[in-house]
Amino acid sequence: MRLLLTILLVLAGVARPVTAQRIAEIQRIVGEREDNVLPADRYLSSVSFRVLFGGIIVGKACLNSFPDSLTFIFDTGCGSISLDSMTAARLGLVPRASGLLLRGVAGICPQRVLDCQTLRLGGVQVDSLKVQVADYDLLSSVYGEKIDGIVGAGFFSRYLVKIDYDRGQMDIYTRGNVRYPRGGFLLKPRLYGLPMLEGDLEDARAIRSRFYFDTGAGLCLLFSSNFTSDSAIFSPKRKKPVKIQGAGLGGKTEMQLTTLKTFSLGPFRFKKIPTYIFEDAYDVTSYPQLAGLIGNDLLRRFNLWLNYERSEIYILPNRSYKQPFDYSYSGVTIALIEGRIVVTDVIEESPAAKAGFREGDRVVAVNGDRKQDLQVYQGLLRTMGPKVKVLVQRENGKEELLLMKVRSIL
Repeated sequence: MRLLLTILLVLAGVARPVTAQRIAEIQRIVGEREDNVLPADRYLSSVSFRVLFGGIIVGKACLNSFPDSLTFIFDTGCGSISLDSMTAARLGLVPRASGLLLRGVAGICPQRVLDCQTLRLGGVQVDSLKVQVADYDLLSSVYGEKIDGIVGAGFFSRYLVKIDYDRGQMDIYTRGNVRYPRGGFLLKPRLYGLPMLEGDLEDARAIRSRFYFDTGAGLCLLFSSNFTSDSAIFSPKRKKPVKIQGAGLGGKTEMQLTTLKTFSLGPFRFKKIPTYIFEDAYDVTSYPQLAGLIGNDLLRRFNLWLNYERSEIYILPNRSYKQPFDYSYSGVTIALIEGRIVVTDVIEESPAAKAGFREGDRVVAVNGDRKQDLQVYQGLLRTMGPKVKVLVQRENGKEELLLMKVRSIL
């Protein structure tokens, strides 16, 4: 899980002239489906993306004239376009200090920026960018692949964007009028750099509060402890929350994991939603202005239309809408470190602790799979059913086969 708050940057876009031949080509690419109501004459390009474990989405883009494509998170919870510090160093880019600070769930760090950069997503080129530089090595280790940067609200604010999870594709249009398809709901967020919208909550009591709309957060809901304390949304008699570790800008931080009875976006109501609670020591939610954020493990259940020019986000249930939430739990955190998958945390009294996992163990194989794919291993370690067989190598070099029963905790 991650949350990143920065200042909003204004981007400049380059659009291509549209001919009749181009419109025909666009209609062939986008498709003549009944629900396709976006204006074909304003279509610019499409970018494919993948959904990683936890819900975040990543795709490819190119920076400046460098030939190699880079991996970016598409993140409505970030106000700018940013680049990983190691990627910047590899490309020979030297950032300057801006005098501003970046705040995250786990810390504060000075902002560094690159001036006059160019980003290309598919056929769209954005020039004269001020790109911030931050350390994303923790994100790369958590997700098991190199994260080169983040494409944030500074990009989304310049275009009309459709994020289609059914097709794994982000379609980019010039701004303007749009007729949304039937069956969804039009949200009217407040846009102060980042989109903020209201949701209805019910547990010990029913209330309405405001949240960040964050496709870059790999969870369903995240509440600040100030909000949960003041609102008394949870009953004191509820099941004891599970202590768990989250990762974000600034490093790692302790959180609590519980469930919320119901949460609604417009007419769409979800029940028993996994919900994280954190101590907002760095004021990323600016409570009481916001209660927390809505993350992409919930948002990915809708296809999204981001129309920031008109302060509109349209949500339409997709094929994942009725997918059950993940309540399984192992209590072990693994990460990719220097090319090896390593146990970085084991929670006391968890299934992992009872199975004998130790911090520093190298994961050699899970259920016989030795391909060292972190995304695959994370899925296997959260799958309830027969015991998971994990071959680990201890710090003394000896190998041991551990058997763990993954269970539901919420």
